[in-house]
Amino acid sequence: MVQEAPADVPSLLELKRIYYELMIRYYSHNNDYLEICRCYKSIYEIPSIKEDPAKWTPILRKICWFLVLAPHDPMQSSLLNATLEDKNLSEIPNFRLLLKQVVTMEVIQWTKLWEFFKDEYENEKNLLGGALGTKAAEDLKLRIIEHNILVVSKYYSRITLKRLADLLCLSLQEAEKHISDMVNSKALIAKIDRPMGIVSFRTAQDSNGVLNSWASNLEKLLDLVEKSCHQIHKETMIHKAVLKA
Repeated sequence: MVQEAPADVPSLLELKRIYYELMIRYYSHNNDYLEICRCYKSIYEIPSIKEDPAKWTPILRKICWFLVLAPHDPMQSSLLNATLEDKNLSEIPNFRLLLKQVVTMEVIQWTKLWEFFKDEYENEKNLLGGALGTKAAEDLKLRIIEHNILVVSKYYSRITLKRLADLLCLSLQEAEKHISDMVNSKALIAKIDRPMGIVSFRTAQDSNGVLNSWASNLEKLLDLVEKSCHQIHKETMIHKAVLKA
């Protein structure tokens, strides 16, 4: 027989909320924005929270902020698209616009974006918390720069470093550093030709794609060798026939 918990013990859902709030504090020490976002997402899904606009609105705002602050990867992209489909997001249109800008493959002007969302960000600083709030402002700019580089890599296979720096509103040194950092973190496949001042982008291929391409090229090579052998043999026979004649 299961005994009821004492009156002073929180309910299971309340314990769940407390647990995720503690995990948020833990992940905040490492500025792990994606995990913080996932914790807020779990709190947001608690029925008592989701049924009360006064409770879910500030949490949904935090989810949006930490989604934008998180580095781009498949998990972040999946959460971002799922959040965009949330009907409650229409109640905070500015944040819907923020997520739309990040998910749209267009270059974002940082100065315009910051000017538009600065007041919203300042209102959230106490929610993001102390030092994290200051660090988050720097990381937000970094995420926008990374977004813009990914956009450029989608539309260009090669571009001069100077033109890229102009598009990103950065110096040549800053543009080169950000590209190098993204390549090192495997978020981007690119090469910089310093003497020529050209950046070359490549799309990522999985191992199966590389193997299939290699097999196809090898088959074409063998076909070419076989045809060449036939042509050589044919020319040899013709040459012998001419000599006999």
